[in-house]
Amino acid sequence: MPDPEFSELTIQPGLKQGSLFDAAELARLETARQQWEGTTVKQSVQRIPEAKQFETTSGVPIERLYMPQDLAGQDYMRDLGMPGEYPFTRGVQPTMYRAKPWTMRMFAGFGTAEDTNARFKYLLQQGQTGLSTAFDMATLYGYDTDHPLASGEFGKCGVAVSSLADMEVLFADLPLDKITTSMTINSPAAAIWAMYIVNAEKRGFPMAKLGGTLQNDILKEYIAQKEYLFPPEPSLGLVIDTIEFGARSMPRWNTISISGYHIREAGATAVQELAFTIADGLAYVDAAIERGLSVDEFAPRLSFFFDVHNDFLEEIAKFRAGRRLWARLMREKYGAKDPRSWMMRCHAQTAGVSLSAQQPENNVVRTTIQALAAVLGGTNSLHTNSLDEALALPTEKAALIALRTQQIIASESGVTNTIDPLAGSYAIEALTDQTEQAAQNYLDRIEQLGGVLACIQNGFFQHEIAESAYRYQQEVDQQQRKIVGVNAYTLDEHAKVPTLYVDYEGQQRHLERLNRVRRERNQTEVRHALSALRRACDEHKNTMPALLDAARAYATLGEMMDVFRAAFGEYLEPAIF
Repeated sequence: MPDPEFSELTIQPGLKQGSLFDAAELARLETARQQWEGTTVKQSVQRIPEAKQFETTSGVPIERLYMPQDLAGQDYMRDLGMPGEYPFTRGVQPTMYRAKPWTMRMFAGFGTAEDTNARFKYLLQQGQTGLSTAFDMATLYGYDTDHPLASGEFGKCGVAVSSLADMEVLFADLPLDKITTSMTINSPAAAIWAMYIVNAEKRGFPMAKLGGTLQNDILKEYIAQKEYLFPPEPSLGLVIDTIEFGARSMPRWNTISISGYHIREAGATAVQELAFTIADGLAYVDAAIERGLSVDEFAPRLSFFFDVHNDFLEEIAKFRAGRRLWARLMREKYGAKDPRSWMMRCHAQTAGVSLSAQQPENNVVRTTIQALAAVLGGTNSLHTNSLDEALALPTEKAALIALRTQQIIASESGVTNTIDPLAGSYAIEALTDQTEQAAQNYLDRIEQLGGVLACIQNGFFQHEIAESAYRYQQEVDQQQRKIVGVNAYTLDEHAKVPTLYVDYEGQQRHLERLNRVRRERNQTEVRHALSALRRACDEHKNTMPALLDAARAYATLGEMMDVFRAAFGEYLEPAIF
Protein backbone atom coordinates (compact mmCIF):
# COMPACT_ATOMS: atom_id res chain seq x y z
CA MET A 1 0.00 0.00 0.00
CA PRO A 2 1.34 3.47 -0.82
CA ASP A 3 2.28 5.47 2.26
CA PRO A 4 -0.62 7.87 3.01
CA GLU A 5 2.00 10.37 4.18
CA PHE A 6 2.87 10.92 0.53
CA SER A 7 -0.66 10.79 -0.91
CA GLU A 8 -0.78 14.52 -1.63
CA LEU A 9 2.30 14.63 -3.85
CA THR A 10 1.73 16.35 -7.18
CA ILE A 11 1.97 13.81 -10.00
CA GLN A 12 2.74 14.85 -13.57
CA PRO A 13 0.16 13.72 -16.12
CA GLY A 14 0.98 10.34 -17.67
CA LEU A 15 3.39 9.30 -14.92
CA LYS A 16 2.88 6.65 -12.28
CA GLN A 17 3.39 8.11 -8.80
CA GLY A 18 7.12 8.04 -8.11
CA SER A 19 8.13 6.55 -11.46
CA LEU A 20 10.85 8.10 -13.62
CA PHE A 21 9.60 7.05 -17.06
CA ASP A 22 6.17 6.88 -18.66
CA ALA A 23 4.87 3.75 -20.38
CA ALA A 24 5.78 4.92 -23.88
CA GLU A 25 9.38 5.62 -22.87
CA LEU A 26 9.68 2.23 -21.16
CA ALA A 27 8.40 0.50 -24.29
CA ARG A 28 10.91 2.40 -26.40
CA LEU A 29 13.74 1.37 -24.10
CA GLU A 30 12.67 -2.28 -24.19
CA THR A 31 12.66 -2.20 -27.98
CA ALA A 32 16.17 -0.75 -27.85
CA ARG A 33 17.34 -3.54 -25.58
CA GLN A 34 15.89 -6.23 -27.81
CA GLN A 35 17.53 -4.70 -30.87
CA TRP A 36 20.86 -4.49 -29.02
CA GLU A 37 20.67 -8.13 -27.95
CA GLY A 38 19.66 -9.24 -31.44
CA THR A 39 22.52 -7.48 -33.20
CA THR A 40 25.44 -6.18 -31.12
CA VAL A 41 25.33 -8.83 -28.41
CA LYS A 42 24.64 -11.69 -30.83
CA GLN A 43 27.67 -10.77 -32.90
CA SER A 44 29.83 -10.40 -29.79
CA VAL A 45 29.00 -13.78 -28.24
CA GLN A 46 29.61 -15.48 -31.57
CA ARG A 47 33.18 -14.17 -31.41
CA ILE A 48 33.68 -14.53 -27.65
CA PRO A 49 31.05 -16.70 -25.90
CA GLU A 50 30.02 -15.68 -22.39
CA ALA A 51 31.77 -17.76 -19.75
CA LYS A 52 28.71 -19.19 -18.00
CA GLN A 53 25.16 -18.62 -16.81
CA PHE A 54 25.37 -15.86 -14.21
CA GLU A 55 23.40 -15.89 -10.95
CA THR A 56 23.77 -14.79 -7.34
CA THR A 57 24.69 -17.24 -4.59
CA SER A 58 20.93 -17.47 -3.91
CA GLY A 59 20.31 -18.66 -7.48
CA VAL A 60 18.77 -15.39 -8.67
CA PRO A 61 19.66 -14.95 -12.37
CA ILE A 62 21.86 -11.95 -13.11
CA GLU A 63 20.77 -10.21 -16.29
CA ARG A 64 23.28 -9.15 -18.90
CA LEU A 65 22.08 -5.56 -18.61
CA TYR A 66 19.67 -3.72 -16.33
CA MET A 67 17.63 -0.80 -17.63
CA PRO A 68 14.80 1.44 -16.38
CA GLN A 69 12.11 -1.02 -17.51
CA ASP A 70 13.44 -3.52 -14.97
CA LEU A 71 12.14 -1.12 -12.31
CA ALA A 72 8.85 -0.26 -14.03
CA GLY A 73 6.77 -1.17 -10.95
CA GLN A 74 8.88 0.76 -8.49
CA ASP A 75 7.49 3.79 -6.72
CA TYR A 76 10.29 5.91 -5.31
CA MET A 77 8.63 7.25 -2.17
CA ARG A 78 6.89 3.96 -1.41
CA ASP A 79 9.84 1.66 -2.07
CA LEU A 80 12.93 3.78 -1.33
CA GLY A 81 11.94 6.95 0.46
CA MET A 82 14.39 9.16 2.32
CA PRO A 83 17.17 7.97 4.65
CA GLY A 84 15.94 7.85 8.22
CA GLU A 85 12.31 7.61 7.09
CA TYR A 86 9.96 4.74 6.30
CA PRO A 87 10.61 2.26 4.68
CA PHE A 88 14.32 2.82 5.51
CA THR A 89 15.56 1.20 2.30
CA ARG A 90 18.24 3.89 2.13
CA GLY A 91 19.29 3.63 5.79
CA VAL A 92 17.93 4.11 9.29
CA GLN A 93 19.69 7.42 10.02
CA PRO A 94 18.96 10.66 8.15
CA THR A 95 22.62 11.49 7.55
CA MET A 96 24.15 8.00 7.89
CA TYR A 97 27.96 8.05 7.86
CA ARG A 98 28.23 11.80 7.18
CA ALA A 99 27.55 12.33 10.90
CA LYS A 100 29.75 9.49 12.16
CA PRO A 101 30.94 6.15 10.79
CA TRP A 102 29.40 2.84 11.74
CA THR A 103 30.47 1.35 15.08
CA MET A 104 33.72 -0.56 14.55
CA ARG A 105 33.21 -3.53 16.83
CA MET A 106 35.99 -6.11 16.54
CA PHE A 107 35.15 -9.54 17.98
CA ALA A 108 37.61 -10.39 20.77
CA GLY A 109 37.94 -13.11 23.36
CA PHE A 110 40.41 -15.86 24.14
CA GLY A 111 41.84 -17.66 27.14
CA THR A 112 41.64 -15.80 30.40
CA ALA A 113 39.65 -12.74 31.34
CA GLU A 114 42.98 -10.95 31.87
CA ASP A 115 44.14 -11.67 28.29
CA THR A 116 40.86 -10.57 26.76
CA ASN A 117 40.74 -7.41 28.87
CA ALA A 118 44.19 -6.52 27.51
CA ARG A 119 42.98 -7.12 23.91
CA PHE A 120 39.93 -4.90 24.54
CA LYS A 121 42.15 -2.07 25.75
CA TYR A 122 44.51 -2.47 22.81
CA LEU A 123 41.69 -2.33 20.26
CA LEU A 124 40.15 0.73 21.93
CA GLN A 125 43.53 2.45 21.84
CA GLN A 126 43.71 1.69 18.10
CA GLY A 127 40.36 3.36 17.38
CA GLN A 128 37.78 0.63 17.89
CA THR A 129 34.50 2.19 18.99
CA GLY A 130 32.65 -0.71 20.65
CA LEU A 131 33.47 -3.97 22.44
CA SER A 132 32.41 -7.37 21.13
CA THR A 133 32.91 -10.35 23.42
CA ALA A 134 33.49 -13.96 22.36
CA PHE A 135 33.07 -16.69 24.98
CA ASP A 136 34.65 -20.12 25.03
CA MET A 137 32.71 -23.31 24.37
CA ALA A 138 32.24 -24.25 28.03
CA THR A 139 30.70 -20.84 28.72
CA LEU A 140 28.51 -21.02 25.62
CA TYR A 141 27.13 -24.34 26.86
CA GLY A 142 26.64 -23.12 30.43
CA TYR A 143 29.35 -25.14 32.16
CA ASP A 144 31.98 -24.05 34.63
CA THR A 145 35.52 -24.55 33.38
CA ASP A 146 36.17 -27.51 35.71
CA HIS A 147 33.15 -29.49 34.48
CA PRO A 148 34.18 -32.79 32.84
CA LEU A 149 32.39 -31.83 29.61
CA ALA A 150 34.47 -28.66 29.42
CA SER A 151 37.75 -30.53 29.34
CA GLY A 152 40.11 -29.25 26.63
CA GLU A 153 37.91 -26.31 25.63
CA PHE A 154 39.32 -23.56 27.84
CA GLY A 155 39.72 -20.32 25.92
CA LYS A 156 39.86 -21.90 22.49
CA CYS A 157 37.09 -19.89 20.82
CA GLY A 158 36.62 -17.13 23.35
CA VAL A 159 37.06 -16.10 26.96
CA ALA A 160 36.06 -18.32 29.88
CA VAL A 161 33.55 -16.82 32.32
CA SER A 162 32.48 -19.02 35.21
CA SER A 163 31.35 -16.41 37.75
CA LEU A 164 31.01 -12.73 38.52
CA ALA A 165 34.68 -12.73 39.55
CA ASP A 166 35.69 -13.43 35.94
CA MET A 167 33.37 -10.69 34.68
CA GLU A 168 35.00 -8.24 37.07
CA VAL A 169 38.41 -8.98 35.57
CA LEU A 170 37.15 -9.09 31.98
CA PHE A 171 35.82 -5.50 32.05
CA ALA A 172 38.22 -4.03 34.60
CA ASP A 173 39.11 -0.34 34.09
CA LEU A 174 36.80 0.03 31.07
CA PRO A 175 34.32 2.95 30.95
CA LEU A 176 31.13 0.92 30.75
CA ASP A 177 28.96 4.05 30.75
CA LYS A 178 30.73 5.45 27.68
CA ILE A 179 31.26 2.39 25.46
CA THR A 180 28.78 -0.18 24.23
CA THR A 181 29.42 -3.87 24.78
CA SER A 182 28.20 -6.73 22.61
CA MET A 183 28.17 -10.25 24.03
CA THR A 184 27.85 -13.23 21.72
CA ILE A 185 26.11 -15.79 23.88
CA ASN A 186 22.73 -17.50 23.64
CA SER A 187 21.44 -20.25 25.96
CA PRO A 188 23.23 -18.80 29.03
CA ALA A 189 22.69 -15.22 27.82
CA ALA A 190 20.46 -14.09 30.69
CA ALA A 191 22.93 -15.32 33.34
CA ILE A 192 25.96 -13.76 31.63
CA TRP A 193 24.02 -10.49 31.21
CA ALA A 194 23.16 -10.56 34.92
CA MET A 195 26.88 -10.87 35.75
CA TYR A 196 27.68 -7.92 33.47
CA ILE A 197 24.97 -5.76 35.06
CA VAL A 198 26.05 -6.62 38.62
CA ASN A 199 29.72 -5.94 37.81
CA ALA A 200 28.76 -2.53 36.39
CA GLU A 201 26.63 -1.73 39.45
CA LYS A 202 29.51 -2.61 41.77
CA ARG A 203 31.67 -0.10 39.87
CA GLY A 204 29.03 2.62 40.15
CA PHE A 205 27.42 2.37 36.71
CA PRO A 206 23.59 2.14 37.04
CA MET A 207 22.00 -0.44 34.77
CA ALA A 208 19.84 2.22 33.07
CA LYS A 209 23.00 3.89 31.73
CA LEU A 210 24.53 0.74 30.24
CA GLY A 211 24.50 0.35 26.48
CA GLY A 212 25.17 -2.73 24.43
CA THR A 213 23.77 -5.80 22.78
CA LEU A 214 23.10 -9.34 23.92
CA GLN A 215 23.02 -11.84 21.08
CA ASN A 216 20.47 -14.00 22.89
CA ASP A 217 18.94 -15.44 19.68
CA ILE A 218 18.08 -18.99 20.69
CA LEU A 219 15.91 -19.82 17.66
CA LYS A 220 18.85 -19.65 15.26
CA GLU A 221 20.68 -22.11 17.51
CA TYR A 222 18.09 -24.79 16.71
CA ILE A 223 18.20 -23.80 13.05
CA ALA A 224 21.95 -23.58 12.52
CA GLN A 225 24.57 -23.22 15.26
CA LYS A 226 23.26 -25.94 17.64
CA GLU A 227 24.47 -24.40 20.92
CA TYR A 228 21.13 -24.94 22.63
CA LEU A 229 20.57 -26.41 26.09
CA PHE A 230 16.85 -26.57 26.80
CA PRO A 231 13.75 -27.28 24.68
CA PRO A 232 12.64 -24.45 22.38
CA GLU A 233 9.59 -23.29 24.34
CA PRO A 234 11.23 -22.55 27.71
CA SER A 235 14.32 -21.25 25.93
CA LEU A 236 12.12 -18.77 24.07
CA GLY A 237 10.61 -17.82 27.42
CA LEU A 238 14.05 -16.94 28.81
CA VAL A 239 14.66 -14.66 25.83
CA ILE A 240 11.36 -12.88 26.45
CA ASP A 241 12.38 -12.48 30.12
CA THR A 242 15.37 -10.43 28.96
CA ILE A 243 13.34 -8.45 26.42
CA GLU A 244 10.75 -7.59 29.08
CA PHE A 245 13.38 -6.69 31.68
CA GLY A 246 15.37 -4.59 29.22
CA ALA A 247 12.33 -2.72 27.93
CA ARG A 248 11.41 -1.67 31.46
CA SER A 249 14.80 -1.25 33.15
CA MET A 250 17.58 -0.80 30.56
CA PRO A 251 16.44 1.56 27.79
CA ARG A 252 19.89 1.74 26.12
CA TRP A 253 20.37 -2.01 25.78
CA ASN A 254 19.52 -4.19 22.77
CA THR A 255 18.37 -7.35 24.53
CA ILE A 256 18.54 -9.47 21.39
CA SER A 257 20.53 -9.51 18.18
CA ILE A 258 18.46 -11.58 15.78
CA SER A 259 21.20 -13.37 13.94
CA GLY A 260 21.36 -14.44 10.35
CA TYR A 261 25.13 -14.72 10.53
CA HIS A 262 25.19 -18.28 11.84
CA ILE A 263 22.44 -19.34 9.45
CA ARG A 264 24.58 -18.11 6.54
CA GLU A 265 27.74 -19.69 7.93
CA ALA A 266 25.91 -23.03 8.09
CA GLY A 267 25.40 -22.90 4.31
CA ALA A 268 22.27 -20.82 3.70
CA THR A 269 21.98 -18.47 0.75
CA ALA A 270 21.64 -14.72 1.18
CA VAL A 271 17.88 -14.97 0.62
CA GLN A 272 17.51 -17.80 3.14
CA GLU A 273 19.62 -15.90 5.66
CA LEU A 274 17.39 -12.85 5.35
CA ALA A 275 14.11 -14.75 5.34
CA PHE A 276 14.90 -17.10 8.23
CA THR A 277 16.28 -14.23 10.33
CA ILE A 278 13.19 -12.11 9.81
CA ALA A 279 11.01 -15.16 10.56
CA ASP A 280 12.84 -15.58 13.88
CA GLY A 281 12.38 -11.88 14.57
CA LEU A 282 8.65 -12.13 14.03
CA ALA A 283 8.52 -15.14 16.37
CA TYR A 284 10.11 -13.04 19.13
CA VAL A 285 7.67 -10.21 18.43
CA ASP A 286 4.73 -12.63 18.71
CA ALA A 287 6.06 -14.11 21.97
CA ALA A 288 6.68 -10.69 23.53
CA ILE A 289 3.17 -9.52 22.62
CA GLU A 290 1.77 -12.74 24.08
CA ARG A 291 3.71 -11.96 27.29
CA GLY A 292 1.74 -8.72 27.48
CA LEU A 293 4.17 -6.19 26.07
CA SER A 294 2.99 -3.66 23.51
CA VAL A 295 4.95 -3.76 20.27
CA ASP A 296 6.27 -0.21 20.63
CA GLU A 297 7.42 -0.99 24.17
CA PHE A 298 10.15 -3.40 23.02
CA ALA A 299 10.53 -3.30 19.21
CA PRO A 300 12.76 -0.16 19.13
CA ARG A 301 15.49 -2.15 20.90
CA LEU A 302 15.42 -5.20 18.62
CA SER A 303 18.60 -5.49 16.59
CA PHE A 304 19.89 -7.75 13.83
CA PHE A 305 23.16 -9.39 12.83
CA PHE A 306 24.02 -10.37 9.26
CA ASP A 307 26.79 -12.13 7.41
CA VAL A 308 28.50 -10.39 4.48
CA HIS A 309 29.66 -12.87 1.86
CA ASN A 310 31.52 -12.48 -1.43
CA ASP A 311 28.67 -11.70 -3.85
CA PHE A 312 29.11 -7.94 -3.68
CA LEU A 313 25.91 -6.72 -5.34
CA GLU A 314 23.67 -9.32 -3.72
CA GLU A 315 24.98 -8.48 -0.25
CA ILE A 316 24.29 -4.76 -0.72
CA ALA A 317 20.79 -5.57 -1.96
CA LYS A 318 20.20 -7.88 1.03
CA PHE A 319 20.64 -5.09 3.58
CA ARG A 320 18.39 -2.72 1.65
CA ALA A 321 15.68 -5.36 1.10
CA GLY A 322 15.82 -6.41 4.75
CA ARG A 323 15.22 -2.92 6.08
CA ARG A 324 12.28 -2.38 3.75
CA LEU A 325 10.68 -5.76 4.47
CA TRP A 326 11.04 -5.43 8.25
CA ALA A 327 9.61 -1.90 8.21
CA ARG A 328 6.56 -2.98 6.25
CA LEU A 329 5.91 -5.99 8.47
CA MET A 330 6.23 -4.04 11.70
CA ARG A 331 3.97 -1.22 10.54
CA GLU A 332 1.41 -3.11 8.50
CA LYS A 333 1.23 -6.51 10.25
CA TYR A 334 1.83 -5.47 13.86
CA GLY A 335 0.53 -1.91 13.76
CA ALA A 336 3.65 -0.39 15.33
CA LYS A 337 3.33 3.38 15.62
CA ASP A 338 6.81 4.36 16.77
CA PRO A 339 9.11 4.85 13.75
CA ARG A 340 11.93 3.28 15.79
CA SER A 341 9.92 0.05 15.82
CA TRP A 342 10.07 -0.04 12.03
CA MET A 343 13.87 0.22 11.87
CA MET A 344 16.05 -2.80 11.17
CA ARG A 345 19.22 -1.70 12.97
CA CYS A 346 21.97 -4.21 12.25
CA HIS A 347 25.48 -5.34 12.96
CA ALA A 348 27.40 -7.12 10.22
CA GLN A 349 30.39 -9.41 10.15
CA THR A 350 32.42 -10.46 7.16
CA ALA A 351 32.00 -14.12 6.23
CA GLY A 352 34.15 -16.41 8.32
CA VAL A 353 33.18 -19.34 6.12
CA SER A 354 34.72 -17.58 3.10
CA LEU A 355 38.20 -17.47 4.66
CA SER A 356 40.77 -19.97 3.45
CA ALA A 357 43.70 -21.60 5.22
CA GLN A 358 45.41 -21.72 1.83
CA GLN A 359 47.12 -18.44 0.93
CA PRO A 360 45.65 -16.72 4.01
CA GLU A 361 46.82 -13.28 2.87
CA ASN A 362 44.02 -13.49 0.28
CA ASN A 363 41.60 -13.19 3.19
CA VAL A 364 42.55 -9.53 3.59
CA VAL A 365 41.15 -8.87 0.12
CA ARG A 366 38.02 -10.94 0.73
CA THR A 367 37.36 -9.13 3.99
CA THR A 368 37.83 -5.73 2.35
CA ILE A 369 35.32 -6.48 -0.39
CA GLN A 370 32.81 -7.82 2.12
CA ALA A 371 33.28 -4.87 4.47
CA LEU A 372 32.75 -2.44 1.60
CA ALA A 373 29.51 -4.26 0.69
CA ALA A 374 28.30 -3.91 4.30
CA VAL A 375 29.04 -0.19 4.28
CA LEU A 376 27.37 0.38 0.91
CA GLY A 377 24.44 -1.66 2.23
CA GLY A 378 24.11 0.67 5.22
CA THR A 379 25.19 -1.42 8.21
CA ASN A 380 25.17 0.28 11.62
CA SER A 381 28.03 -1.73 13.09
CA LEU A 382 30.75 -3.93 11.59
CA HIS A 383 33.28 -6.58 12.51
CA THR A 384 35.98 -7.47 10.00
CA ASN A 385 37.53 -10.94 10.20
CA SER A 386 41.27 -11.37 10.51
CA LEU A 387 43.41 -13.04 7.86
CA ASP A 388 44.46 -15.92 10.15
CA GLU A 389 41.03 -17.02 11.40
CA ALA A 390 40.93 -20.14 9.23
CA LEU A 391 44.00 -21.26 11.21
CA ALA A 392 43.53 -19.98 14.77
CA LEU A 393 42.20 -17.15 16.89
CA PRO A 394 43.44 -13.79 15.57
CA THR A 395 46.84 -12.51 16.56
CA GLU A 396 47.10 -8.91 17.68
CA LYS A 397 48.65 -7.90 14.36
CA ALA A 398 45.98 -9.67 12.28
CA ALA A 399 43.21 -8.06 14.33
CA LEU A 400 44.82 -4.65 13.80
CA ILE A 401 44.92 -5.15 10.00
CA ALA A 402 41.21 -6.06 10.10
CA LEU A 403 40.41 -2.92 12.10
CA ARG A 404 42.53 -0.77 9.79
CA THR A 405 40.51 -2.15 6.86
CA GLN A 406 37.39 -0.52 8.29
CA GLN A 407 39.21 2.69 9.11
CA ILE A 408 40.58 3.01 5.57
CA ILE A 409 37.10 2.49 4.10
CA ALA A 410 35.71 5.12 6.48
CA SER A 411 38.51 7.67 6.08
CA GLU A 412 39.95 7.24 2.60
CA SER A 413 37.49 5.62 0.18
CA GLY A 414 34.98 8.46 -0.11
CA VAL A 415 31.99 6.08 0.00
CA THR A 416 30.81 7.65 3.28
CA ASN A 417 30.45 11.11 1.77
CA THR A 418 26.96 10.50 0.38
CA ILE A 419 24.11 8.32 1.59
CA ASP A 420 23.32 5.00 -0.09
CA PRO A 421 25.54 5.82 -3.09
CA LEU A 422 24.42 2.87 -5.23
CA ALA A 423 20.72 3.72 -4.99
CA GLY A 424 19.26 4.21 -8.43
CA SER A 425 21.54 1.62 -9.97
CA TYR A 426 19.21 -0.46 -12.11
CA ALA A 427 21.06 -3.62 -11.01
CA ILE A 428 21.02 -2.80 -7.29
CA GLU A 429 17.36 -1.75 -7.28
CA ALA A 430 16.30 -4.83 -9.26
CA LEU A 431 18.24 -7.14 -6.94
CA THR A 432 16.77 -5.37 -3.90
CA ASP A 433 13.25 -5.96 -5.21
CA GLN A 434 13.98 -9.60 -6.10
CA THR A 435 15.61 -10.31 -2.74
CA GLU A 436 12.68 -8.83 -0.84
CA GLN A 437 10.16 -10.83 -2.85
CA ALA A 438 12.12 -14.08 -2.48
CA ALA A 439 12.40 -13.54 1.28
CA GLN A 440 8.67 -12.81 1.50
CA ASN A 441 7.96 -16.05 -0.36
CA TYR A 442 9.92 -17.94 2.29
CA LEU A 443 8.04 -16.13 5.07
CA ASP A 444 4.77 -17.22 3.51
CA ARG A 445 5.96 -20.86 3.36
CA ILE A 446 7.08 -20.78 7.00
CA GLU A 447 3.71 -19.42 8.08
CA GLN A 448 1.91 -22.11 6.06
CA LEU A 449 4.02 -24.79 7.77
CA GLY A 450 2.96 -23.58 11.22
CA GLY A 451 5.58 -20.99 12.11
CA VAL A 452 9.18 -21.02 13.29
CA LEU A 453 8.87 -23.53 16.15
CA ALA A 454 7.03 -25.98 13.92
CA CYS A 455 9.66 -25.57 11.19
CA ILE A 456 12.41 -26.27 13.71
CA GLN A 457 10.69 -29.47 14.81
CA ASN A 458 9.89 -30.70 11.29
CA GLY A 459 13.37 -29.88 9.99
CA PHE A 460 12.33 -27.38 7.32
CA PHE A 461 15.12 -24.91 8.05
CA GLN A 462 17.76 -27.60 8.42
CA HIS A 463 16.77 -29.25 5.13
CA GLU A 464 16.77 -25.97 3.19
CA ILE A 465 20.20 -24.99 4.53
CA ALA A 466 21.68 -28.44 3.90
CA GLU A 467 20.48 -28.39 0.30
CA SER A 468 22.02 -24.96 -0.29
CA ALA A 469 25.31 -25.91 1.37
CA TYR A 470 25.54 -29.10 -0.72
CA ARG A 471 24.81 -27.23 -3.94
CA TYR A 472 27.46 -24.58 -3.17
CA GLN A 473 30.09 -27.21 -2.34
CA GLN A 474 29.33 -29.08 -5.55
CA GLU A 475 29.93 -25.88 -7.50
CA VAL A 476 33.30 -25.47 -5.76
CA ASP A 477 34.30 -29.12 -6.23
CA GLN A 478 33.38 -28.98 -9.93
CA GLN A 479 35.16 -25.62 -10.29
CA GLN A 480 31.97 -23.94 -11.43
CA ARG A 481 32.68 -21.52 -8.57
CA LYS A 482 36.31 -20.44 -8.26
CA ILE A 483 37.91 -19.87 -4.87
CA VAL A 484 41.30 -18.26 -5.37
CA GLY A 485 44.03 -20.28 -3.73
CA VAL A 486 41.69 -23.21 -3.05
CA ASN A 487 40.51 -24.56 -6.39
CA ALA A 488 42.07 -21.92 -8.66
CA TYR A 489 45.47 -20.26 -8.77
CA THR A 490 46.81 -22.66 -6.14
CA LEU A 491 50.35 -22.86 -4.78
CA ASP A 492 52.26 -25.86 -3.45
CA GLU A 493 53.78 -23.99 -0.53
CA HIS A 494 52.15 -24.12 2.91
CA ALA A 495 50.83 -21.08 4.72
CA LYS A 496 53.42 -19.37 6.87
CA VAL A 497 51.67 -16.84 9.07
CA PRO A 498 52.07 -16.37 12.83
CA THR A 499 49.17 -17.81 14.82
CA LEU A 500 47.91 -17.23 18.34
CA TYR A 501 48.37 -19.91 20.97
CA VAL A 502 46.32 -19.75 24.14
CA ASP A 503 48.38 -19.74 27.32
CA TYR A 504 47.15 -22.83 29.11
CA GLU A 505 48.89 -21.74 32.29
CA GLY A 506 46.10 -19.18 32.31
CA GLN A 507 43.61 -22.01 32.77
CA GLN A 508 45.20 -22.78 36.11
CA ARG A 509 44.84 -19.14 37.18
CA HIS A 510 41.20 -19.19 36.08
CA LEU A 511 40.52 -22.39 38.05
CA GLU A 512 42.20 -20.96 41.13
CA ARG A 513 39.90 -17.93 40.93
CA LEU A 514 36.85 -20.20 40.52
CA ASN A 515 37.83 -22.29 43.54
CA ARG A 516 38.50 -19.17 45.60
CA VAL A 517 35.02 -17.87 44.76
CA ARG A 518 33.45 -21.13 45.89
CA ARG A 519 35.41 -21.05 49.18
CA GLU A 520 34.90 -17.41 50.12
CA ARG A 521 31.31 -16.63 49.08
CA ASN A 522 28.36 -16.79 51.47
CA GLN A 523 27.02 -20.28 50.83
CA THR A 524 23.67 -19.53 52.44
CA GLU A 525 23.12 -16.57 50.09
CA VAL A 526 23.98 -18.79 47.13
CA ARG A 527 21.49 -21.49 48.17
CA HIS A 528 18.73 -18.93 48.73
CA ALA A 529 19.42 -17.25 45.38
CA LEU A 530 19.39 -20.53 43.44
CA SER A 531 16.19 -21.61 45.22
CA ALA A 532 14.55 -18.31 44.27
CA LEU A 533 15.65 -18.87 40.68
CA ARG A 534 14.01 -22.30 40.66
CA ARG A 535 10.77 -20.84 42.07
CA ALA A 536 10.76 -18.21 39.31
CA CYS A 537 10.99 -21.02 36.74
CA ASP A 538 8.25 -23.09 38.36
CA GLU A 539 5.93 -20.10 38.81
CA HIS A 540 6.59 -18.76 35.27
CA LYS A 541 7.94 -15.47 36.58
CA ASN A 542 10.56 -13.32 34.91
CA THR A 543 13.89 -14.92 35.87
CA MET A 544 16.08 -11.80 35.52
CA PRO A 545 15.64 -10.50 39.13
CA ALA A 546 16.56 -13.93 40.50
CA LEU A 547 19.55 -14.19 38.15
CA LEU A 548 20.80 -10.79 39.31
CA ASP A 549 20.62 -11.94 42.93
CA ALA A 550 22.40 -15.18 42.04
CA ALA A 551 25.17 -13.21 40.32
CA ARG A 552 25.50 -10.90 43.35
CA ALA A 553 25.92 -13.99 45.55
CA TYR A 554 28.67 -15.27 43.19
CA ALA A 555 26.72 -18.31 42.08
CA THR A 556 28.62 -19.82 39.18
CA LEU A 557 27.36 -20.01 35.63
CA GLY A 558 27.14 -23.80 35.86
CA GLU A 559 25.06 -23.60 39.03
CA MET A 560 22.57 -21.20 37.45
CA MET A 561 22.32 -23.31 34.30
CA ASP A 562 21.85 -26.46 36.37
CA VAL A 563 18.74 -24.85 37.87
CA PHE A 564 17.39 -24.33 34.35
CA ARG A 565 18.37 -27.87 33.34
CA ALA A 566 16.46 -29.26 36.28
CA ALA A 567 13.44 -27.04 35.61
CA PHE A 568 13.23 -27.37 31.82
CA GLY A 569 15.13 -30.50 30.88
CA GLU A 570 17.74 -30.78 28.14
CA TYR A 571 17.01 -30.86 24.42
CA LEU A 572 18.05 -33.38 21.80
CA GLU A 573 17.38 -32.48 18.19
CA PRO A 574 15.04 -34.91 16.43
CA ALA A 575 16.62 -36.87 13.60
CA ILE A 576 15.80 -35.31 10.23
CA PHE A 577 16.09 -37.48 7.11
